[in-house]
Amino acid sequence: MSDNVTDETVSRRQRGFLGFVERVGNLLPEPTMIFVYLILVLMVLSALGDALGWSASLPYSGEEAPTGATLADGVLTYDATSLFSAENVRLLLSEMPRTMAGFAPLGLILVIMLGAAVAERSGLFSALIRASLRNAPRAVLTPIVALVGMVSHHASDAAYVVYIPLAALVYAAAGRHPLAGLGAAFAAVSGGYAGNVTPGQIDVLLFGFTQEAARIVEPGWLMNPAGNWWFILTIVVLYTPAIWFITDKVIEPRLGTWNGEADADTQAELDKAELVPGERAGLRRAGLAALLVVGLFFALSLIPGYTPLIDQEAEGTGRLQPLYASLIAGFFLLFVSAGIAFGSASGTVKSYQDVTNMMQDGIRAIAPYIVFVFFAAHFVAMFNWSRIGPIMAINGAEALAAFALPAPILLVSVQMLGSFLDLFIGSASAKWSALAPVVVPMFMLLGISPEMTTAAYRMGDSYTNIMTPLMSYFPLILAFSRRWDKSFGVGSLLALMLPYALTFMAIGVAMVVSWVAFDLPLGPGAQVFYQRP
Repeated sequence: MSDNVTDETVSRRQRGFLGFVERVGNLLPEPTMIFVYLILVLMVLSALGDALGWSASLPYSGEEAPTGATLADGVLTYDATSLFSAENVRLLLSEMPRTMAGFAPLGLILVIMLGAAVAERSGLFSALIRASLRNAPRAVLTPIVALVGMVSHHASDAAYVVYIPLAALVYAAAGRHPLAGLGAAFAAVSGGYAGNVTPGQIDVLLFGFTQEAARIVEPGWLMNPAGNWWFILTIVVLYTPAIWFITDKVIEPRLGTWNGEADADTQAELDKAELVPGERAGLRRAGLAALLVVGLFFALSLIPGYTPLIDQEAEGTGRLQPLYASLIAGFFLLFVSAGIAFGSASGTVKSYQDVTNMMQDGIRAIAPYIVFVFFAAHFVAMFNWSRIGPIMAINGAEALAAFALPAPILLVSVQMLGSFLDLFIGSASAKWSALAPVVVPMFMLLGISPEMTTAAYRMGDSYTNIMTPLMSYFPLILAFSRRWDKSFGVGSLLALMLPYALTFMAIGVAMVVSWVAFDLPLGPGAQVFYQRP
């Protein structure tokens, strides 16, 4: 790709605000090192806070104080503690394995990835994507591309590597401008990253960090992987017509006419995208396997006298807590069973050894994430040991309460902060693991639920993906674009995607404000507002 980058393109990349963003962003270290530096800063702050006597208090109705706090006369008090103290140094060195192993997101994402690896490496995800687009009608091609693009988040990297270039090919074969198809797919896959039809890996990952942060205020708070389900489903409902309108009425006219004829290479690639008989049979088997898993969970929730997934002694939505907690296992079983069913028909799974090899490959693929988790887990743990987190949350909540800012403004501010940071740091989990320990407990003290705070953050984190050259897949999408227009540069791709990003931003702000204004449920058992127990 570098051979095709002209001096003019390089010069264009360095101009204006986006050029400034790229230069500054390139100076940032990788996420792992960011947490190393954050730990060093935290250690200095903890020593300073201990020496200056930083503290915070709030009324507390519980009988026992949470770890690290003192309780006297109904008042809970946190005092800053130096991370250089003998107790904290002992904790750091003696509890290092447990600190990492006890990091909630790690176990959750490992279980999900074991299943997703089978579904992806068996070819199921790729076949689903190709089957969705191959024979899409020309008139409704754009909304199909948008819808499938947002659902394809479950396919992880396959969405970028397979789906986006395939969308361009299908547009070319339909006599439409291929860059319009590429733009629509990129907007759905990356700009619509917060939206989906069902919860998936990203929900589990983000809510894992949310749970760790929420326990600063409520030690027994448990995450609900479906806590943003209605919110992310609404994103799909609103983004799909938005992508349709922008692509067909703004982007495609701007790109100009295209000859409308698929060349030999295009047709050859489309022929490769055609499903073979084994893959068609595999999709049918995978569908049956998925129905069996869903039926199993329904049965375990509805059989009279035998409901392991329903807590019959609890009240209200608390009765569904076992079902929410079991969704991680549900996704694992769904991905594994559907992947094996597909692979047995298509020939990619011939024995149990193939399945275990796929799982091993999946774990190898997230090795960088495991390295990142080591430092993120220690940052979160040390943040708790220092007591700076609850002190910042309590004092910050008191300051915000004094301003009496409405909840929508507070949540939009979190959304905008996520959007700004996304221009420099691509990893959603890296940003949220650093932000959550402060904003989640702070907003809980102001009466805003962890689920609502997470929804606002993930919305802000998504649409700026297509506005920054620092996004990890941006160079790949640029390479795909240059197949159809060799003069296409970074600025060209940013200009192509900017209408989508600005529209998504407006929709995102409107959604956050509306959810609070009308107190809409975010998902099963998840509300906008929070009341301390």
